[in-house]
Amino acid sequence: MDHVRLTETARALVADGKGLLAADESTGSIRKRFDAVGVESTERSRRDYREMLVRTPRVGDHISGVILFDETLRQEAADGTPLVRLIESAGMIPGIKVDRGAKPLAPFGSGETVTEGLDGLRERFDEYASMGARFAKWRAVYSIGDGRPSAQCIHANAHALARYAALAQEAGLVPIVEPEVLMDGDHDIDACFEATELVQRAVFQELAGQRVLLEGMLLKPNMVISGAEAATQAAPEEVAERTLACFLRTVPAAVPGIVFLSGGQGDEQATINLDAINVLALKIGAPWPLSFSYGRALQQAALRTWAGDNDNTPAAQAAFLAQAQANQKAALGAYAA
Repeated sequence: MDHVRLTETARALVADGKGLLAADESTGSIRKRFDAVGVESTERSRRDYREMLVRTPRVGDHISGVILFDETLRQEAADGTPLVRLIESAGMIPGIKVDRGAKPLAPFGSGETVTEGLDGLRERFDEYASMGARFAKWRAVYSIGDGRPSAQCIHANAHALARYAALAQEAGLVPIVEPEVLMDGDHDIDACFEATELVQRAVFQELAGQRVLLEGMLLKPNMVISGAEAATQAAPEEVAERTLACFLRTVPAAVPGIVFLSGGQGDEQATINLDAINVLALKIGAPWPLSFSYGRALQQAALRTWAGDNDNTPAAQAAFLAQAQANQKAALGAYAA
């Protein structure tokens, strides 16, 4: 394991307020997004869409890395250039989603899940590294309500996240560790705080047990936020205060950066909340850069504009670049300034 390379890559991914584009939607997930704008999901349409994003002029000034799905890592652009090479030539770092999705946690019927994909992962990492990937991502999900998240769910997913992270570092890839406490539900921000704290404590305990190099990883968590159906929605200032209070309790200072997921927040909400978090982080001297790893919150305006018509590419790229610029400002606490 090359400690220096891992550390340098992790730091590069959060340098200068830059963040990550999560373009790692599975075939099923991207089909739903394409359906919403009337686009048929085919290998070519998926290729054209993602090629449009990574060819956006100056995108590398604001986006440090791109998380890809297995299909996309292997695809070539319309002119035959591998998409990985396009990402690198734009000054961004290619990464790969490696989990195989959340499956029902035994016993069936609990309503909770555990993420699978560890079988054969060492061999997949070797292949992905040879194809140019320099970091990886594994997502675990936890719901709130009716006794959830349970201790069983918390610890099963923490163990899987840690084993994945250790294997990634063995292969020379920076692991992005993504424990997501879902926004789904009508719970208040206090419930999110409690669940997120329990999850983060378990994750870092397991990372230590698997001897994961903290300096060579990134954390991709949820913000501490009200449930999507909650009657009262916490203001950005409260989201910032509770998020930082939770993470200062649970995330070691050795971690080089935190890249928040948007978790179903709208484009503007995700940007405003990230900005509020960084404004407060600058005041209190938080020990890590706090940036973004957004999917829909970066892509939605571009996808609606593109709508499957490559003649719309310039306008779609402008919409995408505007979102990337806004979130880089938010990662520096300068969006609302």
